[in-house]
Amino acid sequence: MQKEEQLTYTFKYAALTGRIIKCAMAVHSALGNGFQEVIYQRAMGIEMRLDEIHFEREKEMPIHYKGRRIGTRRVDFLVEGIIAVEFKATTKFDNYHINQAMNYLEAYNLEVGLLINFGERSLNFRRLTNKKHKPTASQSSHH
Repeated sequence: MQKEEQLTYTFKYAALTGRIIKCAMAVHSALGNGFQEVIYQRAMGIEMRLDEIHFEREKEMPIHYKGRRIGTRRVDFLVEGIIAVEFKATTKFDNYHINQAMNYLEAYNLEVGLLINFGERSLNFRRLTNKKHKPTASQSSHH
């Protein structure tokens, strides 16, 4: 457990991701598993407002390829303009979900993301770091 605690403190935006995870734990504790994603999204919206965490839900983000916009995709929650939070409500949380969330981080050029699965008996989450992130002027003001 001690090693895991050290990882938490070295993780970028650890305090904010910790608050988001705490909200998710409260939601999972109250609702359990078995609901659709949208139910957890709505409950998380309530919980994060109570904790005064600023977020945009279903935020439409552009997808670029070689400098050209080729489409858009909605991120479940964009927290404080810097953290993408994707929700799942599946009994099987696997590498496909992690890879998909990493692709979104890269496509959005966000450094940090959370993938949270409410579908298991215990809340399951992954903190993700985009190693290909290129800081922009607006993102550097959050450090």
